[in-house]
Amino acid sequence: MSVFGPAAEAAARRVSAAAGRASDAPAAERLPGSFLSALHQLRSARPRAEALVEEVPAPVKLAPYAVALRAEVLNAAPEPGSSAPRLRPVNNDEETLAAGRFILLHDPAGQESWGGTFRVVIYIRAELEPEMGNDPLLAEVAWTWLSDSLAQHGVRHSAAGGTATRILSESFGSLRARQSTNDVELRASWTPAGEGFDSHLEAWADMVCSFAGLPPLPDGVLAMPHIRRN
Repeated sequence: MSVFGPAAEAAARRVSAAAGRASDAPAAERLPGSFLSALHQLRSARPRAEALVEEVPAPVKLAPYAVALRAEVLNAAPEPGSSAPRLRPVNNDEETLAAGRFILLHDPAGQESWGGTFRVVIYIRAELEPEMGNDPLLAEVAWTWLSDSLAQHGVRHSAAGGTATRILSESFGSLRARQSTNDVELRASWTPAGEGFDSHLEAWADMVCSFAGLPPLPDGVLAMPHIRRN
């Protein structure tokens, strides 16, 4: 299910506030045509149905123009009388299997480190089975999966870079009763080549779903191993 609709008017207000102008003055038409076109393409994206995507506040210091989206994959309890299976049993009505963020930055003047006028920045995090935190291939597979997902969606890009991290959290003292957790975290960015921003968003949404362990995956995309599915 998708509930987002990147709002050009809201983006204009954020840009205006960052520049120190009155927040109620600008309108959508004051945005660059290239950024408006990108917003329209993002709005036309069709991410996987399992990913709940919505707009969130965008950073104001990374570029003159920006829009940000957040995705969650929830393991929700089925409606009464529904025979829909759960991915795994849960104690609450719903549980977050994976979450991510997608940010599209735009600088009409370009930035040397980007090699272009747009830059996509993503973040994804999911919890692993406790015993899988020491898997030496996990981070490498996360990066490989990113590359494969972009290719599967035909995303044209350059200057891709990022980090894949395994995070072990243990609690002590008054919090010692909390169970230890192992998470995998992917932070990445790339420079779009041309347009087709909807495919960038769809590829990211697929990544979030895969991190959550949701089948099926498109042919040729490598699944993230050992994602928690108790």
